[in-house]
Amino acid sequence: MTRANRPLAGVRVLDLTRVLAGPFCSMLLGDMGAEVIKIEEPGRGDDTRHWPPFAGGEATYFMSVNRNKQSLTLNLKALEGRKILKRLVTRSDVLLENFRPGTMERLGLGYRALSRINRRLVYCAISGFGESGPEAGRPGYDLIVQGESGLMDLTGFPEGPPVKVGTSIADLVSGIMGAHGVALALLARARTRRGQKVEVAMLDVMAALLTYQAGIYFATGQRPTRRGNAHPSIVPYEVFRARDGYLTIGAANDALWARCCTALGRAELATDSRFDTVAKRVAARTILVPLFNELLGGRPVDDWLRLLDEAGVPAGRIRTLPEVCESVHLRTREMIVDLPHPTAGSLRVMGVPVKLHGTPGAVAAPPPLLGQHTTGILRRLLRLTSTEIDRLQKAGIV
Repeated sequence: MTRANRPLAGVRVLDLTRVLAGPFCSMLLGDMGAEVIKIEEPGRGDDTRHWPPFAGGEATYFMSVNRNKQSLTLNLKALEGRKILKRLVTRSDVLLENFRPGTMERLGLGYRALSRINRRLVYCAISGFGESGPEAGRPGYDLIVQGESGLMDLTGFPEGPPVKVGTSIADLVSGIMGAHGVALALLARARTRRGQKVEVAMLDVMAALLTYQAGIYFATGQRPTRRGNAHPSIVPYEVFRARDGYLTIGAANDALWARCCTALGRAELATDSRFDTVAKRVAARTILVPLFNELLGGRPVDDWLRLLDEAGVPAGRIRTLPEVCESVHLRTREMIVDLPHPTAGSLRVMGVPVKLHGTPGAVAAPPPLLGQHTTGILRRLLRLTSTEIDRLQKAGIV
């Protein structure tokens, strides 16, 4: 499908972000058809361009979150560079930035200044701790926010230290929320004819994700603690060990519990007075979990998964990352996509997870080389001549 048929066709995004939360946000917009112009520091670019490992001279980290974008190098520390950005703002719909709060204002590029030259501009600012409150302005990398949000206090085993999630979850979900906020602001603009500022604080996002864990504390005053793989409100709902490996079982209600017991060859457990309600099973966790591990240890994972699947009980194996990246199921669903890259050769990336059946998104273009589109953008959008562009390049502006 061409960009013209995707849902954000005709939307131009100026992406001043770097590292992960912002670039993931702009990539999601680009997947859905927005024209994303990634603005980078001349000669250096996004920090992640320099993070190993590399393929064809390009950082795999950078390439994983910067497809469907064009790269324009622009020195925002220079007055002329800021003037060029303002000219681009008049021709754009969205601006994304994830600098520390106050940085864009000091450059004369904050929302108030830019909205005066383009009243339809949607301006999305992503930061660690937000622009208000006693901790406003604190620098916030993913690791810091995972700790500050309570997530790490909940992650890990009771006898061990706090543990971060295996991927940069605070960055990634903040990027999703940023794309969500931009889409909502564009929808509102269609009615009001005015843009607005979208503010996303990573700490706010992670606090929102606490959901039922925060609900337990609000209702009882009790502090939820690290439980390893156990769920505070459901049993069995965790990792169990079979003869040759690990599997997960999720029997989240009484009907699934009965099916699970039958699949495991112990149908009588379903009506055992110790386990016949959700609350009783939670109370009897220390009895039930060892019993399940003993039962499951008698057969290999594949046998149990077949029996549980036949019984309609949610269950799965613990797959390695390579197994996931080679998944036939995910490739069939276009979640594993190959792209030609000018230096890295055939580049494999994850696909578009939101499946719009009428106007689907697409992985259409590889991540750009640094400054790859500078000349073309300046000519097309600002009508600059080759002589003017040469002068800007020699002056270090682009």
